[in-house]
Amino acid sequence: MAEYQNVRIAIEDRVATLTIDHPPVNAFNRQTLQELDAALDELLENPEVKAIVIAGAGQYAFVAGADINEIAAIKSREEAEEMLRLGHRVFGKIERSPKPVIAAIHAACLGGGLEMAMACHFRIAGDRARLGQPEINLGIIPGWGGTQRLPRLVGKAKALEMILTGDPITAQEAYRIGLVNKVVPGNAVLKTARDLARKIASKGAIAVQAGMTAVSEGLEAPTLEEGLEVELAQFLRLTETEDMREGVTAFLEKRQPKFQDR
Repeated sequence: MAEYQNVRIAIEDRVATLTIDHPPVNAFNRQTLQELDAALDELLENPEVKAIVIAGAGQYAFVAGADINEIAAIKSREEAEEMLRLGHRVFGKIERSPKPVIAAIHAACLGGGLEMAMACHFRIAGDRARLGQPEINLGIIPGWGGTQRLPRLVGKAKALEMILTGDPITAQEAYRIGLVNKVVPGNAVLKTARDLARKIASKGAIAVQAGMTAVSEGLEAPTLEEGLEVELAQFLRLTETEDMREGVTAFLEKRQPKFQDR
């Protein structure tokens, strides 16, 4: 496993915990994004990892956004585009991951931090966390997917309110509008995220991937009928797996299945 300066990896029970550790507030500079990119490649290629939890180190922030010093140092349109495309590539890799990725949001989740969290498949928030897109206060807009993923998750009106005011919302409000899956006490965020990851990791990986594909590709289909064809194709693929036979047999025999991801 590679050594990183701003990212830490721990693997236990087929779950990888990937921690952003860039004090004081885990801001995304170029190095941190590049290390996150490389760490994701490691975990996606590791057959022992079936789910990934992304967390932030320290007590102040999950990720407080992009490094403002790097933004201030941009001198050309080309430099800005390079920075934006790096974020798009890394967050797109999370969104397209065949392994579920869970954001463990224990504290402030702002700007690029929220953009990364929205690329994850699940979001667990601490009860004192604040989530927002404050870029408008810098004279810019979200540039790593916030203007696209946020309205898809919470609707156009609420997304515009958050983006155009820059005001953060509470974890409870984020749960109410569907931005996070669950709100728990701050000291329970990482455990809750890991428990969810372990539960999913106990299922057959082929079925998990098929479910993720059916939902994501089905939502992109122009009609319900075409989405149903996506579901049909994924289901039929599963009927040819050993895991399906094991799952059905275990149910009939009233025992826990032992999936082999085959």
